[in-house]
Amino acid sequence: MSNNQTKISKIVVDHNLCIGCGTCTTIAPGVFKLDENNKSTVIDLNGADADTVLLAAQSCPVMAISVYDEDGKQILP
Repeated sequence: MSNNQTKISKIVVDHNLCIGCGTCTTIAPGVFKLDENNKSTVIDLNGADADTVLLAAQSCPVMAISVYDEDGKQILP
């Protein structure tokens, strides 16, 4: 996947869906961390390049991560 020109403006984690498996934190530790409830949370929108953020979001087994581009269009899921 090559999204070098993709600009991410927002990342949303649905805590009702998140099961805390941590794949997003493994792939993009500069962007995601697990909070005190073992749910993923965004710590830095710019903590990784767009390709890495998209890969991390796609790795979520329950599709709890939504990613939006600079126009506010939802990229994932």
